Amino acid sequence: MWNMIKAYFTDHPERLKVTRILVENGLSTKNGKIYLNQIEIPPIRIARAAEVDRRTVNETLIAINKSQTLKLIFEEIRPAGHSLKEIAKHLNLGVIELTVTNAKNPGILSNTANLLSNANLSIRQAIVDDPELSPEPKLTIIAERKIPGELIPKILKIPGVAKISVY
Repeated sequence: MWNMIKAYFTDHPERLKVTRILVENGLSTKNGKIYLNQIEIPPIRIARAAEVDRRTVNETLIAINKSQTLKLIFEEIRPAGHSLKEIAKHLNLGVIELTVTNAKNPGILSNTANLLSNANLSIRQAIVDDPELSPEPKLTIIAERKIPGELIPKILKIPGVAKISVY
């Protein structure tokens, strides 16, 4: 998806910055307006976040509306939801963040989930960065309790896992 959006805005890097803010935050567009779910977001707020002027945001919305494919994507996009990562320590949850060598390697999530399950750990959340949007995509898993140290070497043996951070 991102490669298609990038190709569409190749000649307009400022508009690409705007679309990146929209995609990264799950902001949709309808009738020339920007929404976070049902909450309308003023174009000036997007302009500040993208470090462009308000006109660029409006021009981006017009361009999105002119492309049927982009229009469908941006009308339906939604935020991925809340993440417990930042508050996990306050809730006594365990967090493990995996940096991968190739995010397209199959089995990283399932193998990690199996190891956690075998250790009798329930997964509360699994958040995966989109490899097209993130230069160093990560898999973040929030578990019901702290991650036991003996799991770390086992997880590091999973093909495609480069490094691990445990919180």
